[in-house]
Amino acid sequence: MAEADTGPKQVDDPDYHSVDHTAVQTCGWTKNALRGEGKCYKNVFYGIESHRCIQMTPVVKCNERCVFCWRDHAGHAYELEDVEWDDPAAVADASIELQRELLSGFGGNDAVPRGVFEDALEPRHVAISLDGEPTLYPYLPELIEAFHERDITTFLVSNGTRPEVLADCDPTQLYVSVDAPDRGTFESTVKAVEDDAWDALVETLDVLAAKDDTRTVIRTTLVEGHNMHRPAWYAAMCDRAAADFVELKAYMHVGHSRGRLDRDNMPSHEAVVDFAEEVRAFLPDHDVLKQVPASRVAMLAREENTWIPKLEKDSDFWAESGA
Repeated sequence: MAEADTGPKQVDDPDYHSVDHTAVQTCGWTKNALRGEGKCYKNVFYGIESHRCIQMTPVVKCNERCVFCWRDHAGHAYELEDVEWDDPAAVADASIELQRELLSGFGGNDAVPRGVFEDALEPRHVAISLDGEPTLYPYLPELIEAFHERDITTFLVSNGTRPEVLADCDPTQLYVSVDAPDRGTFESTVKAVEDDAWDALVETLDVLAAKDDTRTVIRTTLVEGHNMHRPAWYAAMCDRAAADFVELKAYMHVGHSRGRLDRDNMPSHEAVVDFAEEVRAFLPDHDVLKQVPASRVAMLAREENTWIPKLEKDSDFWAESGA
């Protein structure tokens, strides 16, 4: 069985490559899927082919200092004035090439079927979520389009501080992090750099509600002793956003977060599911609950079938291959 999902490693890791302001890292689940050792929870929830997924960011900068973040906050300055931005097509192409470089060593691994390895070199999905806040990249809507033009589905994860940018973004699936049910918890847990971050997040909920053709997700990182309270208030935010899905995932005690939090702040999978049940009590339309214990994550949905429609046709192949 795969170990618990421990999140990204540090930027000096050999599986983390960057060019200018673009960075790509091989996800642990990508490597597991190549070897037939398990799949990311996004495969279970949404049908993602884990071995064909890029994990990247178009900007290694962030405007929040979340207590649960694996990053070294001191090493992630927020200043953007001196950044020379690459155009979206260059970022998309660089992401694909960096992914191929990172995976090249698996071509000689006897545990990796040749066909699976060759498929991995032609990625079909990109998670724009690795390191930094992607809405700080000025050409994010165009980057999403560039990936779509390359027949790559896009999964954008944002902290919701740039609602005006998200209004112009139409990824395959849009995640917004809601890591607090109220302003006070937000200030103590998220520690945003900008004074209006909470207000911007609330505005972002309305942006999500206006999305007709984009699947939307409210994602919460649960930290024991910090933000696991007021489930009705979380539900109210999800309801305001008219989110298609609600993901609740345990904080993982890794990276630089270990200097801010204790291991006891990492909730068990059972605690995550219990809290998801509490939230679900206030979201009667989201009566489906799915869970992946290895990643300590639970999801609330309106319908049992939560896979992305265009990926459903591949379900038999991936079930048989075990990739």
